[in-house]
Order: sequence, then structure tokens, then C-alpha cells
Amino acid sequence: MACEKLGRKRIIIRILIIVGLTIGFIVAMIVIALFVLFRGPSETARIEWINMFNETSQMKWLPELFLSKEQVDEIINSNQVSLVEDGTGSDMDVIDITQTTDEIEIIDVKGELFQGKMMIIHDPSKVFLGTVPEFYEGAGQTVKDMISNYSDAIGGINAGDFIDLGADNSFTAMPSGLVISDGQIVFCESDDYDTPYNITGITNDNKLVLGNISANEAIEMGIRDAVYTNEITTGPFLIINGKSMIEEVPDSSVYGGGVNPRTVIGQRRDGAICFLVIDGGQASSFGATFVDLIYLLQDYDVYNACAMDGGTSSQMVYQGEILNHPYSGTPRKCPTAWMVRQ
Repeated sequence: MACEKLGRKRIIIRILIIVGLTIGFIVAMIVIALFVLFRGPSETARIEWINMFNETSQMKWLPELFLSKEQVDEIINSNQVSLVEDGTGSDMDVIDITQTTDEIEIIDVKGELFQGKMMIIHDPSKVFLGTVPEFYEGAGQTVKDMISNYSDAIGGINAGDFIDLGADNSFTAMPSGLVISDGQIVFCESDDYDTPYNITGITNDNKLVLGNISANEAIEMGIRDAVYTNEITTGPFLIINGKSMIEEVPDSSVYGGGVNPRTVIGQRRDGAICFLVIDGGQASSFGATFVDLIYLLQDYDVYNACAMDGGTSSQMVYQGEILNHPYSGTPRKCPTAWMVRQ
């Protein structure tokens, strides 16, 4: 009996040693792979991975295990989309909404490293901003659940930024910056309504507005719905007045953000509004850079466009079905969503 117990004990010890060695080997391979990515000869890989981790809420620190903070900051700062001046925005006069239909198109889109869905809403008056029932420091809703709050909503995508300081301080029901819904300022991070924010909005005459605009300026402009996105990391302007917001592209494969899941709202000159969601973090779709988005949107004649929050937040819903494939399996909860009415 004692021999049997001793034998079982030895077997367990051997198994634990094998498991420990296997885990150690895997960790060592991951460390070596990351070292090669961040310190290896490929500048393209280094830029792409640093930008990708910078856009996450919980992995921003990882590049600094292999590079100095100064080196990381230099790469991030040299790979950004151009910003707009305070008080300026897109020109709405060129948007000519003379003919609209009730048609809503769902299109499969594909690039070299990504795939996704585009929803084209030919009547821009059907697009509006939906929100969670209450903004607070807690959990928000998925786009699918948020849509159920509105009796006439049939589809949508995730919209603006929210407070996300890491795993223990992620408040998906608390937006950042500025939120305007149905012509009312429902959230303003600053008590000063003259503070400009990087906002994407829709006016009372159904034209998409992009600009660095204050809450007071937005109301004066007749903006009925708007959200804020971070102009550098999550939601820069991509196209304004038909012009790419990237003037010089040192490396079009990585410039302006790493390869990640993406969400975009845009408008064509005929008024049709385009929702775009790109899958990422999967074997079938690695994700897209901001440059990838710009080239794709230009192929569909989008005249003004801005990225929304991406990553696990990226989700598109239509007729009760999630059309894209969030890499986390379940889409992240959010405080706001661009929606379309029946």
C-alpha cells in the first residue's frame, strides 16, 4: 500500500514538473516573440504592435517592458491622424440630401487583413443617437440591448468613448466628453459648455458634422445628436470634406493606429449614412488600421467619417442579430450607440 502511494505521488510530481516546464516554455516563447517584435529589426512590426497595445485599456504598459517610455511615446506621437483646430469642422453645405429612400443595405467588406460589415442607410433622418437609460459609474449595455430600449430602432453600432481606466475602473455606462441626444445636452464632462470636444454629430437637417466643437457651439449649429471620441487613440476624424486626415503616410500599413477591430460612422455627399464595423483579433480578420479604414471608405465615396470606439466595443446589430464577430465572443457594454429607425 505504501509503495502504491509513493508511486502515485511520484507520478503526480512528474506530471506537475512536466506541466510546469511546458508553461515555462510557453511563457519563454511569448517573451522571446515580444522581444523580437519590439526590439527586432522590423520597424513596421514595432510600430504596429506598439500602436495596437496603446489602444487597449489593459495592455498599454506592455511595450514599456522592452522599450523606454520615451521610445514608445515617440512612436505613438509620430503615427497619428491630423487634428482640427478648435471651433472648426466639416462643411455641411456640400451634402445634398434631395432624394432619399427607405433602403438599408448590408454589405460585406474585406481587406488584406480584415473583414467586416457596412450598413448604408439611404435616409439619414432615420439615424439617431441612443443611450443607456442612465449614465453612472457602472455597467452599460450592449448595442443589441440598448436597441431594445427604443420601440422603433432596428439596428445600430457602438458610438462614443466611456470612462475606462482599467479592469477595476471601467465604467461602461459613463461616457466621456460630450453627449447630445434629441437636441439636448445630456452629458458634458466639463461644467464649461465652451470647452471644445472632438465630436461627431448629426444636425437637425440630417447632415453629419465632425469638428472640435463646444457644447454651446453644437447647439447653436443645430446638432441634434453627438458623441465624443478621443481624437488620437480611439476615434480620430478619418475623412473631412472628402479629404483624408492623413497628409503624409510614412508607412501606410501601420500609420494612425495598430491593427484592431474598428467602428466608423460616415456620410456620403448624397446624404446616405454609412455604419462600418471591422472584426479583429481573429484568424479570419486581424483588424484594420485607420489608414485601412480611410482607403475603404473612399472606395464607397464617403465624404465625412470618424472612427468610434473600437476593440471589443465594435459591434453592429440589425433586426435583432449581431452581424459582426466580436473577438471577445460577447460584445462589450457601452453607454451610447448610433441607431437606425424603421
